[in-house]
Amino acid sequence: MWKYVVKRIALAIVTIFIIITITFFAMNAIPGGPFQKEKSPLPAVQAVLEERFNLDKPLIVQFGLYLRNMFRGDFGISLKTGREISAIIGESFAISAKIGAAAIITALLPGLIFGSAAALMRNKWPDRLIIFSSTVFVSVPSFVLATILLLVFSLKLGWVPVWSIKNPSYILPIVALALYPMSYITRLTKSSMLDVLNQDYIRTARSKGVAERWVIFKHALRNALLPVITYLGPMAAYILTGSLVVETVFTIGGLGTKFVSGITNRDYPMIMATTIFLAVLMVIMTLLSDLVYKLVDPKIKFE
Repeated sequence: MWKYVVKRIALAIVTIFIIITITFFAMNAIPGGPFQKEKSPLPAVQAVLEERFNLDKPLIVQFGLYLRNMFRGDFGISLKTGREISAIIGESFAISAKIGAAAIITALLPGLIFGSAAALMRNKWPDRLIIFSSTVFVSVPSFVLATILLLVFSLKLGWVPVWSIKNPSYILPIVALALYPMSYITRLTKSSMLDVLNQDYIRTARSKGVAERWVIFKHALRNALLPVITYLGPMAAYILTGSLVVETVFTIGGLGTKFVSGITNRDYPMIMATTIFLAVLMVIMTLLSDLVYKLVDPKIKFE
């Protein structure tokens, strides 16, 4: 197992390095620069700014300097605000993590319950209602769903206040983030449960007179969780960093909002730092989901 973990960590480091390289050179390949706006600074001022942030050097030199500073834990300062990138990520990720953790629970538990119920009541009206609802929420884009929730429940009905720093209301952002993964988990759980319920060991357990609740929870659901665990790692990384569109719609100052504003303002250090943070989080979550396999099914062996 430890050989597998070390191998995965080494592969993760290579993957993150490739992501950093592609992001850096693709970002700098776009015409223009962070200081070229409608009212650009004087050429002398722009030259000083470019020298200050090493933008006057060749790209390969800039890349080397960035890697050196990154390994020291220095992600630079924002070209827009002048603040330390590490501090900005720390503040914004705290908001995204709070919303994301609630969205993960909201997506996972109901998804498992609805998926199991649909499998156990196959071709009955609860099954049809659950699958119809999950299909709708999987098909609707997140920005459409977030906009509808905001218009209906905040602006029209007034049931939920609009998010603000003084009065943060996380209900609608959590729902908007959770509905798609919850619907996907529902469909995934149903198909996995149907496959498990047709296995020979389930028939054997029932023929031995094992109580139905133990057949479902101890044998069927435990084995049906494996595909869900596979999806759980990337889903958690996606939710914890916050949906870019959802955070923008609800004007939440999370990590997704910082990433969008970084692209809009061509804030190179912010784009690089948020991309690296997302990549690292995605790799960690995927590795953890693979390791949880072992806890769910001890017969699984890593190679």
